Amino acid sequence: MSAKNVDKHNRFRSITVGFRVSPEEQEELNRAVALSGLPKQEYCYRKCMGREVVVQPNPRVHKALKTQMEAILAELERIATSDSVSDELLSTIDLIAITMQGLRGENAHD
Repeated sequence: MSAKNVDKHNRFRSITVGFRVSPEEQEELNRAVALSGLPKQEYCYRKCMGREVVVQPNPRVHKALKTQMEAILAELERIATSDSVSDELLSTIDLIAITMQGLRGENAHD
């Protein structure tokens, strides 16, 4: 049997909440979770409850940023001869910029 899952106030989390997403939404959620450095459950909980997601620098966050930057570079190289950029790519670039500014201790919306 697995250990009880309690929050920082020692409240036992015994209720399961689930929701459906499209494959594209799942990719976007997975990117956001990876860039946050949090477990998916904690990330979703904080977002649903309107709580702030504070990125704590660690090797997983660094790797996620590097992976996303490599994917963006590949996509930008692919569209270098075109003038169209997908909304998903722009959303990912914005999320990475906010994350990196947060890691430096800056206000992302200045």
